[in-house]
Amino acid sequence: MNGQKLENMLNLALDATEEERAKSLELDVGYNPVERIWDLIVKYSGNLDRVRELGAEVVELQNEFAIVTIAETLIESLALLPEIEYIEKPKRLFFETANGRRVSCISSVQNARPFLFGKGVLVGVIDSGIAYANEDFRKEDGSTRIRVLWDQSISGNPPEHYSIGTEYTEEQINDALRQESRSEQLKIVPSIDTSGHGTAVAGIAAGNGRGSVGNVQKGVASESELVIVKLASPRKDGFPRTTELMQAIDYVVRKAREFEMPIAINISFGNTYGSHDGTSLLERFIDDISNYWKSVICIGSGNEGASAGHTSGQVQRGVDTVVQLAIQESEQTVNLQLWKQYSDVMEISLISPSGVRIGPFQEILGSQRFSIGETELLVYYGEPSPYSTNQEIYIDFLPKDTYITAGIWEIVLTPRQIVTGEFEMWLPSENVLNKGTAFLYPSERKTLTIPSTADRVISVGAYDALTFTYADFSGRGGDGKPDLVAPGVRVVAPTREGTYEAVSGTSFATPFVTGGAALLMEWGIVQGNDLYLYGEKVKAYLQRGARPLPAFTEYPNRQVGYGALCVRDSLPFF
Repeated sequence: MNGQKLENMLNLALDATEEERAKSLELDVGYNPVERIWDLIVKYSGNLDRVRELGAEVVELQNEFAIVTIAETLIESLALLPEIEYIEKPKRLFFETANGRRVSCISSVQNARPFLFGKGVLVGVIDSGIAYANEDFRKEDGSTRIRVLWDQSISGNPPEHYSIGTEYTEEQINDALRQESRSEQLKIVPSIDTSGHGTAVAGIAAGNGRGSVGNVQKGVASESELVIVKLASPRKDGFPRTTELMQAIDYVVRKAREFEMPIAINISFGNTYGSHDGTSLLERFIDDISNYWKSVICIGSGNEGASAGHTSGQVQRGVDTVVQLAIQESEQTVNLQLWKQYSDVMEISLISPSGVRIGPFQEILGSQRFSIGETELLVYYGEPSPYSTNQEIYIDFLPKDTYITAGIWEIVLTPRQIVTGEFEMWLPSENVLNKGTAFLYPSERKTLTIPSTADRVISVGAYDALTFTYADFSGRGGDGKPDLVAPGVRVVAPTREGTYEAVSGTSFATPFVTGGAALLMEWGIVQGNDLYLYGEKVKAYLQRGARPLPAFTEYPNRQVGYGALCVRDSLPFF
């Protein structure tokens, strides 16, 4: 299938066989092979009545975005509807894991005036769930600080406007907490944080430290209330998808407006698929919804900074450019995205580890298939979208049997018509690749994960608060990202068992900024000092207040943005 309203990867997925989809890391994400239906992200205008007439299930989000579940045989009919502007498939998301309060200048605004603890502000945590019985998320009387919890993985009673999961109210959670045993609690609210990731994130952003001696392990906005979403994991691999994330963001913003409270939203997920320029439907949705209410959205920059999963270069007239890709033994599948300006014309060939050359590939719309050794190749040439002048060439390495051919592969770029010659390549997240599967000459630039690349979010990197050094795993930007960094190495956070442990990653740097944003909104909106202190204004205050780190002389930069989080210096009266 070749539909210009469909993104490149969706076109390729629809062209692929069932076997090819099953072997690929990405092509089957969003597809139910039993019922042969797809979950899709749709940008539309007008109304979706005719989509429903096709028999599709529709979840309408803010600002004319929607999640549509539809039979594969009807996707072409869906794309033909004039109210449908563009369609993308879901992408898999990955956790961004690899004396923070003091170095982030938080203690100084809590131990003296203005005494900021996040009171009157919501903290929204979209993650793996929360250990709701943990003392860190309970008030002094033992009742919950959670206003509402949406567990997308438990079917039964979804929130209004949505069709998956179950919503648990503050009253239901308090009822559960009154039970004497854990098993009795779970009969009322059976939501479990199986990984502990969401509990740690929520604890850093907003835990009150009641599970620690003397409350010393408290989080940033320790008197805020919480809105929690546990993202669904519809596949056995446990990775949630962008479709669930978009619904979660929509939900927490709706709830904040319903409760008439400002909200700081934490997202510690990301992926590497896309042009990293803010033009995907996910990024555009986040930018749009950031204007909907008094909100701030904080997103981790990811942990791909040292993964060697990105490379870039500039093709020169008359000279071939060769990119080397190492694939390790026992690698089941790998995909590669090549992004370039559509105005540049270049031929693309592959050379296998045994020296067999395939190509140049034809620049034709639709999928092409090739076979080299133990590897099948799926190649798809895309077109520019209505939102971007970039062109994507997507190459999927699939095994004929169990594993693809190991060794050094070469991607050869031969210039034909060059304007800028610039190109970028990305591999999947290092979470799903064998160690050592990587570009031999990587670029650390543009290693932020999507959606931290969205324009109207606060993109957060990580640094080591003990040594005041940049964390090498932290995703680096292109232009203008990340916005700042926060402690993300050996950060102490609550566990689902009620203890505390040290964790590392931009996942755990981000909630420092989320909590800090909540403190600024408390000072501005709740205390009445600045009723417009939300959105980009919070970002501007945090950028201005950021502190320099010893290794850097120019700011902003691609490693740490404007510097390290300092809440005290971000308030205008300090």
